This record gives sequence, structure tokens and C-alpha cells, in this order.
Amino acid sequence: MNIIQPTRRSFLTAVASASLAWPLANLNLTEAADRTVSTKDYPFKLGIASGDPAPDGMVLWTRLAPDALNGGGMPHEDVRVRWQVATDQQMTKVVRKGTVTASKDWGHCVHVEVQGLQPDRTYWYQFKAGKDTSPVGRTRTTPAPHVMPDKFRFAFASCQHYEYGYFNALGHLANEDLHAVVHLGDYIYEGGIGKNKARQHNSAEITSLDDYRNRYALYKSDPDLQAAHAAFPWIVTWDDHEFDNNYAGFISEQPDIVAAQFIQRRADAYKAYYEHMPLRRSTLPRGPMMQLHRNVTYGRLAQFSVLDTRQYRTDQPCGDHNKPLCEGVFDPNASLLGDIQEKWLCDGLVASPARWNILAQQVMMARVDRTPGDAVAYSMDQWAGYEVGRKRLLQFMSDHQVANPVVLTGDIHTNWVNDLKIDFDKENSPTVATEFVGTSITSGGDGAEIRKDTEGVLADNPFVKFYNAERGYVRCEITPESWQSDYRVVPVVTKPESECLTRVSYIVENGKPGAEKV
Repeated sequence: MNIIQPTRRSFLTAVASASLAWPLANLNLTEAADRTVSTKDYPFKLGIASGDPAPDGMVLWTRLAPDALNGGGMPHEDVRVRWQVATDQQMTKVVRKGTVTASKDWGHCVHVEVQGLQPDRTYWYQFKAGKDTSPVGRTRTTPAPHVMPDKFRFAFASCQHYEYGYFNALGHLANEDLHAVVHLGDYIYEGGIGKNKARQHNSAEITSLDDYRNRYALYKSDPDLQAAHAAFPWIVTWDDHEFDNNYAGFISEQPDIVAAQFIQRRADAYKAYYEHMPLRRSTLPRGPMMQLHRNVTYGRLAQFSVLDTRQYRTDQPCGDHNKPLCEGVFDPNASLLGDIQEKWLCDGLVASPARWNILAQQVMMARVDRTPGDAVAYSMDQWAGYEVGRKRLLQFMSDHQVANPVVLTGDIHTNWVNDLKIDFDKENSPTVATEFVGTSITSGGDGAEIRKDTEGVLADNPFVKFYNAERGYVRCEITPESWQSDYRVVPVVTKPESECLTRVSYIVENGKPGAEKV
């Protein structure tokens, strides 16, 4: 599959040489001077987090930022940070500990890759910098590779626009009984200060490294987001707003962007993303490039293939937005994943021993007609705009009998349950996989249980089992024999605090693709 060069913007010829010439990112992990660095205020204002769990450990994260919204407020020097992991919440039974450097060149972020822990076990962790101690976080290792667990519980979420409301859903999520959280992107939004919103951003549209750092600091100052991070290990991937709306590779949605400026902005955005996420050193960005696709496994029960549908994609055909299928949709060289990532995904699916094979990704895979009635319109930013690649992947799953493929999706601020078919034009085309699409945490405001287009969308798309526009997250429980997804919704986000309820639940049985309402 030879991917064509995108053509919508004029600067693409400069991209390849610029990215290859970028020096390898240098994250200095040597130990800082063994002395106390005093700060004027508490340095752990952005909370703590863990992520990318494994059978013997996980990543522990924090960032020192006593003046969080104004560049961090740390002295321009590396700082020694101590960490420890215990088997009890009181941190009296310490099983691992050490020191790490919070580098001045990386916003004084901390990433500790803990090893030597027991599989499938809960642990607690904590940091100390100078005389200050962080809150205690809870995390968990995954089961050993050969083990088939009785069950695995997680939730997935996306799209948490600070201005549109309060992260009430994350407050409820933090109190769930889960093993992990999967975040599918739009962790921050890059836009400027809006009018008549529940909350306000802290600057105009962000374009520089300092801008991105301050925006992450604003979002991470939210207590509900901090609580959700402190409660469970997170598996994260990005979508577009961590950098720039609807970008495709090195292509901006704006036609007059200067190539060098756009490349530098992407490098700054990617660096800030790494600085604020519990990611392993293997994802360390190299200028405007950062490999985010990876596998996370839960014994023989589940394998997550974490995808990146932004960095390597070709340009959206016929422009963005919803419209009828155009000739570009059927271009065999158009791709959301790029050659290397698609091969990696397919190889991993074939080799997977897991009972459930999960694609954690960004944009809707089902080809949904978004215009009720005789007219048709499909999103050119989703898999529907890359029809050959979509069919190729689903055909591959069918031909190789991939065990129980389930696609997790965010991005569009609405809830969906979709049966995925290779050919949506044929009513008798078999269902190959199930797609669970989760709504936003806040983006779009309070939302609604029923929309004016609900009846028409369901009528025009018989493979859609559920469609809803409330806010919230999706809670999932997997066993060797079944998968249940509970659509957890919060009626209000424009005010702090809201009830949380299960709007509907759907189940998929082992060996039977397609979801049924419980």
C-alpha cells in the first residue's frame, strides 16, 4: 500500500527533510544535584498519574509546577525527585523506591518506569521534592501474559473541553471499580477564549511550547481530572486538539499556514503532550515526530492496539466536514494509519493470543450517513473518508479470523453502538466487529438524550444500535465469555456537580460479533 503525498496545502515538500533532520530528543535522566531546591509554593499542583501498565510495573508521572499557569515557576535547573511504591495506601510497606531527575528542559516533568512488581496487583505511589510530598496515587499492574483473568473492568473517555463545562463525569469515574482508564484524545483544546462559556481558557489560541504547557496546566488543575488520574492507570492516545483541529499529518486545515511554523508548532505540541502524560520513554518525541501506537495487554483476556489516526494520515478527501462520498474517498492510497502503522496493527492482530482484540482509536469507523432522508453525507475526517483503508482493515480481520475485534472511538461528542460491516451498501453483509463510540466529557455543553435527528439517523443506518448526545463515559466489563458496555451519562456539565446514571447497556458475546441491548 503506497501512500500518496497529500496535496491540499503547498508546503508538503518541505516536511520530510525537516522532520528527518530534527535532532533526537534529549531527555536528561541523570541524577540532579543532591540538594534541596526550594520553591515558593507547593510543586505538585498538577497532580500525579500512572499509565501504560505491564505485568511487572507501570509509568509514574508528575510535573513540578508551583506556579502552574505561568510557565511552572521552577528554577532553571534540574531537580532531584524521590519516588516510592507501596502495597498499602499509608505507604508503610514500600516495595520499590528511587530518585529521578525533573529536567528543566522538559518542563520539570517526571516519568518513572517502575519494574519488579507483582502481576495483577494494586499498588500505591508517591513523590517527594525537597520538603514537599505529593498526594498518594493508586495504580495496578496487568495480569501475567499466560493468565486468563476472570474479568477486566475499564472505562474510556475523550473530548474534555475546559470552556464547555466542569469535568463532572471524571469525578464519578474516579469512584468506579476499575482496573484502568483509556483516554481516546482531545485531552485539551487549543482554541482561544470563548464567549458565554461555563469556564474560560487562559490565553488566545496556543501555538508555542509555553502556550501548550500553560494550557495543560489549566486542564490538569481541575480536581476531578486529578482524582481520575490518581485512582487508576491510564492508557492514552491523542486526537487533533492536542495540536490543531482536523490536522492531517503535516497538513493544517488553514490554507495559508507557513510550513516551518506549522512543523515547529507540531513539535512543541508533541513535546508538551509527552511532558504531561504517563508515557514510556519509547514514545519520547523527536521534533515533530512521536510514535504513540503501541500494545497494552491484559493476560490472555484482552489486547489493546492503541492507534494514532492523526500523525500519519493523508489529507481528508474533498475537504473536511460532512458531504456525499467523492472520488477521493475511494483512492486506494488514502490512509488514516499510514503504511507502517497499518502493517504493525495487522501483524499484532494475527499474533495476538487475546480473547478480545481492542482498537483504541479516535474517529468513527462505521460509515454513518449523518443527513436523515434522501440526501446523504459522511464525515470526511472519519474512516468513511478513507473507504478503501476501512474495508481493507475489516476484510483483514474477517479473513484472519481475529478473535472478537472491538473498536473504541471518541471524537464526535455523541454516544453510538455500531455493528461494523465490510460493505455497508449490502444489507446482508456480515458483521465483522463491534464499535463502541463514547461521547465527550464536556465538549458541546450539556447535551441531550434525544436529538432532532435521532429518528432519522437510526432509520438511515440500520447497523447503528444506539445514538445519544449526552455527556459522560463508557464503562466496560470483559470476561472470557462476554463484553458489557455501560453508557454512563451526566445530565449537566455547565454547573459543577451532577448525578451520573447508566443510560443503556450493550453486550457482545464471545465469538458472536455485534452488540445487543441488555
